[in-house]
Amino acid sequence: MTTALGTEQWAIVGVIDPDANAAASYDSDEVDMSLWSRIVAVVQTGTMESGSTVDFKLQDATSSGGSFSDITGKAITQLTQAGTDSDKQSIINLRFDELQDDGRYVKAVMTVGTDASDSSAILMGLPRYYPASDNDISTVDEIVS
Repeated sequence: MTTALGTEQWAIVGVIDPDANAAASYDSDEVDMSLWSRIVAVVQTGTMESGSTVDFKLQDATSSGGSFSDITGKAITQLTQAGTDSDKQSIINLRFDELQDDGRYVKAVMTVGTDASDSSAILMGLPRYYPASDNDISTVDEIVS
């Protein structure tokens, strides 16, 4: 019996690069959901400055670069420094059939509020066709099996 490797089953399809992010909104790469049956979006915080908040949600659009709108029910509870959310992660799951209004393209939006926060996000896709690594984003530097 052959066991598929993780990179044959899941691909990195979008990121918001890790950084000490100032108060602003940051978008991930757009994901063409015609290639994926589902995605998992993970936001991570490192050290959050006093008063810092991080919001994270998924949006969809009918065309690449189009007008994106929030996907109902696909936003996390706000992470806060006051709520001891430094060094935490939150996850959003999205199936293809949960896209709204003929949406095809998805992106994650991370909003850092008030003060800076070390933060990042990664979107992983479960493909319709294998291996998943055939559709990794171009910034994937290496896969070790």
